Amino acid sequence: MKPLASIVAMFLTIATAIAATDLWDLPPLRYSETASHDPIAKLAEALAKGERKVEGTTPLEKLRFVLKLLEIPEESQILVFSKTSKQNSLIHPANPRCLFFNENSYVGYVPGGDMEVITHDPALGSVYYLIGTHEPALQITRDNSDCLSCHGTARTELIPGVLVRSVFPDEAGQPLLSLGTFLTDNSSPIPERWGGYYVTGRSSLPHLGNRTYKESDGRELPRDSPELTTLAGRIDISRYPRTTSDIVSLMVLEHQCQLHNQLIAAGMNYRRIHWLQKSLNPAADPDADMAGKHADDAARKIVDLLLFENEADPGENGVEGDPAFQDAFTRRFPKSRDGRSLADFQLGTRLFKHRCSYMIYSKAFDALPARIKSAVIARLHRVLESEPAAGNHPAIKASERHKIAAILQETLPAWSAK
Repeated sequence: MKPLASIVAMFLTIATAIAATDLWDLPPLRYSETASHDPIAKLAEALAKGERKVEGTTPLEKLRFVLKLLEIPEESQILVFSKTSKQNSLIHPANPRCLFFNENSYVGYVPGGDMEVITHDPALGSVYYLIGTHEPALQITRDNSDCLSCHGTARTELIPGVLVRSVFPDEAGQPLLSLGTFLTDNSSPIPERWGGYYVTGRSSLPHLGNRTYKESDGRELPRDSPELTTLAGRIDISRYPRTTSDIVSLMVLEHQCQLHNQLIAAGMNYRRIHWLQKSLNPAADPDADMAGKHADDAARKIVDLLLFENEADPGENGVEGDPAFQDAFTRRFPKSRDGRSLADFQLGTRLFKHRCSYMIYSKAFDALPARIKSAVIARLHRVLESEPAAGNHPAIKASERHKIAAILQETLPAWSAK
């Protein structure tokens, strides 16, 4: 078969298969039928064998047990009161769902309900669990269907992923869909963010958080926002690990989710294309053809996100959040010999001091196929070793480029293996 005919046949095969089955359940991925080896899967196995016991008896104690297992800081707590979750019947402004995260995992919990966990598996990407907290033992169930109705769509790069949405909630927390919604990421204007969330801390710009809406209000964005330092008096804070829903934690999560999805999608799509090309022509090198082209295209997108391309303006005086979150978050990541870290916050004109994402240390980045990872590292080298110019991240000045490169040189083993 001629090369052009092979390519046409490959894409016909892709189109036919995708029409019937989600990409992630096609070979060689087979997401739903493949066992995961993530920390929650290992916990479930250890509990079943009696090799480990749950620490704590109350739901809150069990939540802390899971957070500790996944190395997620409690200080990352975010509170969302919109009914935009699997457990909507329990969620309302007086009983919000709390969210916690680190660079590899996400945990949600609503008082009176169960835990929802998303964690990383090196072969499968994001894996979803529902963990019952009302029995003495944790009831751990992997979810391959319900969660993916929201977490496996175009909003998540068509792979099992994560997302942050901003809505206009009514007084019961129900989104007023007639007013629309926003998919929030690193580039989203602050005035469109945090609808349905509590937000503690200070923002220079107004936002949609800390309030409810009526359809008669229309879609007009607020000109000011209620400023909170604690949720005491609004909710029963004894049912949550902390009294805050930190603005900086929210902004970090919004940056992270978009990049996390791109990393996992890049790997999934590459493995699928590579497998198809080898199936069509076992003697060919997929990296010299479509698989390699995909790797290079994916690397460009990943590098743009790593370098905070199109980061939204936080306002004249930036934001101020809970120092406890910033300390807990920064401690997770390596520092150079002179004390610099990619997790150092700036919070004035931008989120981080050094505009290269800490997600380069994540399990999702580490799990990238070698062809994509090498393309990402090579592209980062080209950007950071060149001068700012149009089309080449002009906002990152030469001095910052040199600092980022120096941090990567000392903290990322893959940096020297370009």
